[in-house]
Amino acid sequence: MLQLLIKRLLYGILVLAGVVVVVFFIFQAFADPARLIVGQTGDKKTLDNIRKELYLDQPKWKQFVLYVNDVSPISIYTKKDIEDKKLRGFFIGGNKPNSYNFGIKVPYLRRSYQTKKDVIDVLLEALPGTIMLAIAAMFFATIAGIFLGVVAAIKQNTWLDTSSIFASVIGISAPSFFMAIVIGYVFGIVLHSFTGLPLTGSWFNIDETTGARYLTLQNLILPAITLGIRPLSIIAQLTRSSMLDVMNQDYIRTAYAKGLSRNKVIYRHALRNALNPVVTAITGWFAELLAGAFFVEYIFGWQGLGKVTVDALEKLDYPVVMGSVLFAATIFVLVNIFADVLYGMIDPRIKMK
Repeated sequence: MLQLLIKRLLYGILVLAGVVVVVFFIFQAFADPARLIVGQTGDKKTLDNIRKELYLDQPKWKQFVLYVNDVSPISIYTKKDIEDKKLRGFFIGGNKPNSYNFGIKVPYLRRSYQTKKDVIDVLLEALPGTIMLAIAAMFFATIAGIFLGVVAAIKQNTWLDTSSIFASVIGISAPSFFMAIVIGYVFGIVLHSFTGLPLTGSWFNIDETTGARYLTLQNLILPAITLGIRPLSIIAQLTRSSMLDVMNQDYIRTAYAKGLSRNKVIYRHALRNALNPVVTAITGWFAELLAGAFFVEYIFGWQGLGKVTVDALEKLDYPVVMGSVLFAATIFVLVNIFADVLYGMIDPRIKMK
């Protein structure tokens, strides 16, 4: 188990290193960050000071090295840089302003051009909304998908089987942003008097009198269903095909020969052994939902990583966009590592080496 985890972590580090390289060189070519910060009316002295602060007066290779030093959890900084950037972590070194300190820290994703807040703080404020939406969408997709897949397998070649396959093909084919528009219009506008569901809204509302936030889960229903349609369709098809394969195995016929009831054979023996590809889909899609719910969040006004990233793109706030991409990539890697460990817990036939 330990060897597997180390191997997966090393692969994950290589993936994140590639993401860092791509993100840096893509966004460095878009515009002058100093001009984005001060606007078109900034004087040359102000622009020069900002370029110096952002290391834009350095060669590209040095800018990249400094960026890697910022986003890496293991870094070397001067005492002055630690204080100016308000780095959070543990550092060892001298106390003079220009003395170098080696430390382990929370990755520094730099500051937003618009709000002047640390990007990590901006993303952490938005993260609960995205996690809440992804969990709700995957819960809906998992329960409904496994149920439909099992029913389709049991009722193979009947109208239930055909209907579930047809519906899953439509669900896979329809893009999330298209389904968001359709579902939002039908249930949030046309049928609003019956459903009572709002078209837009975040996971919290603010009391205008006290300024306090309070939870509003009603706003979660439409975006969660929209985001869960595609993984639901894939889970249903995987469950069906995996169940059909498992139900033809010798140990299933043996279970029937021992006199076990149909429900016990299906749910205790067949379904458990058919869950491996389903778990792969669930964990993979959960990572994608965390990382890629951009359009759904934006259309429904749900305050999460996706909406924060799209808003930052509109305002050309590149540190937030770059930080969001790295943040999403890290989540994706960690969820997939968790999936590898989970396989061995679900299916004892898998040997952890």
